[in-house]
Amino acid sequence: MRNRLLTTAVMIACAGISLNASADESTTISGKMFADVTSLTQESNSTEIAPSGMGMDVKRFYLGVNKDFGDMWSANLTSDFGYDSYAGLTQVFVKKAYVQAKVSDAVTVRAGAADMPWGPYVEGLYGMRYVENTLLDRLKFSTSSDWGLHLFGKTSDGTVNYAVSLINGGGFKNPLTVTQKPYVNTSDAGAAKDPVTAASTSRTKGMDIEARVGFRPINGLDLGIGYYNGKLGKDYTGTTATVETASRLTAVAAYKTDQYSVGAEYFSAENGLDTTKAADKADGSSLYGSYKLQDNVSVFARYDSANPNKTTAPNLTDTYYNVGIGYQPRKNIDLALVYKQETVENGSISTSNGTIGGTTDGTYNEIGVWSQVSF
Repeated sequence: MRNRLLTTAVMIACAGISLNASADESTTISGKMFADVTSLTQESNSTEIAPSGMGMDVKRFYLGVNKDFGDMWSANLTSDFGYDSYAGLTQVFVKKAYVQAKVSDAVTVRAGAADMPWGPYVEGLYGMRYVENTLLDRLKFSTSSDWGLHLFGKTSDGTVNYAVSLINGGGFKNPLTVTQKPYVNTSDAGAAKDPVTAASTSRTKGMDIEARVGFRPINGLDLGIGYYNGKLGKDYTGTTATVETASRLTAVAAYKTDQYSVGAEYFSAENGLDTTKAADKADGSSLYGSYKLQDNVSVFARYDSANPNKTTAPNLTDTYYNVGIGYQPRKNIDLALVYKQETVENGSISTSNGTIGGTTDGTYNEIGVWSQVSF
């Protein structure tokens, strides 16, 4: 029901704004879709398992409305639609919903659900988000958007940029820190339902912080460092669980020319996956590159390696790579023929591609065509 109401609200908002869009140039509507048609083979303990097979996914479809109220003030609403062929259902979330005040290039403030300092920054450097999530997002150590206060800016010459967010910590998909159950049935199926009191809360004992500083010493070279600290939205009044503090250090270096691009990302984290479980550590790295064969044809590759549970499961490892060829038939449309392979040894982990692994090991092999359409 919540998803239906959200979908209806977004459609009504977009429809209402579209009537005035032609007359008001300060209102813009944008969209972006990630879709793929692939053949997937997944194994756990050397046995093929679901969701092996062929199919099409619309991994993400973003629909955004941005309204400018002059040079300083603006507002944005962006919905996030995704179809999960494995679960056989669609989901709709509010990805962004914020009011922005741009004082200058050096100081911009957003209040609401907005881009986090690290994830979108690294996605912009990587440039292949439609093929795969970046390292931290793929391993579910970070989120691209969250609810809170966001401050960012850059110097006039663009050599230094920064971003700081004070956020709830649960991510844009989880604005409430306790699962909300609007009704509970206390009698037979046909009887009335009683509302639950104190069923949810959006307050925690403290807020999380994420920060980033980026440098561009020369044209094409980007260097960035980031930091995260907080309870991931789990430290609310009334909880009986021991809540650890999640912390994370990140670094990225990327160089891009008209002909090629290369990049590397690294992270080291403590309690980054679940602050209600035993204290743990993790680290990982990602290397990627691309080379243009023609103006609209390129080849690319990426390699990730991670130790997601160094303390509680020191032998658990994750290795991922992809190789492919990209083609841009026209502006705003990207296509890529890609092969992906991921191996998890000595256990299992949850990734953006589902749970991979087993009691001993597991593999994930996928080949097909990935696409990005934006407007």
